[in-house]
Amino acid sequence: MNTAIQLCVGLGNPGAEYAMTRHNAGFWLIDRIAAVYGEQFRTEARFHGQVCRIHCHGQEVRLLKPMTFVNQSGRAVAAIARYFNIPSEQILLAYDELDLPPGQVRLKQGGGHAGHNGVRNTLALLDDGNFWRLRIGIGHPGTKQQVVNYVLNAPSKTDTDCIDTALTLVVQQCPELFAGQFQRVMNRLHVKPASE
Repeated sequence: MNTAIQLCVGLGNPGAEYAMTRHNAGFWLIDRIAAVYGEQFRTEARFHGQVCRIHCHGQEVRLLKPMTFVNQSGRAVAAIARYFNIPSEQILLAYDELDLPPGQVRLKQGGGHAGHNGVRNTLALLDDGNFWRLRIGIGHPGTKQQVVNYVLNAPSKTDTDCIDTALTLVVQQCPELFAGQFQRVMNRLHVKPASE
């Protein structure tokens, strides 16, 4: 079975007012990958989002930023996956994670949505939940009542620096990540910062 990633999706909300908010951590990663590989996004209405293709060590990977707002992300993911006949195990979804501190990222395959509405919607609209998830830590505000306001605001300078460092590390792993060498990538990403 081919385990290589064909589609990498970053979750976020469209519009300048959301660009720097925590909920757009997936967009931050996907924008950085496109920039490193010298590609630019174009709007594709049939895929409800912005798409580009990169070539990473001989492998073609499509990058997708859904323009549906986070809660409807699955519409874009399902549309492009079905059009190009991409199985769920060759899809990587990158998104903000409240249960990880800023600066930590976690890679895993399958599982539930853990309360993330973008993942919930993607699970509902794909044939199965076997896609890979890259969870980008943004920290937690402390109470459930504060979550909406928290994810729709920008992180502090300290948290931004931590997230930025984590995203840089992920981009460095892209050749092996997209080639399906997941265990090797996990061994590198799942190291806690020395300050902890």
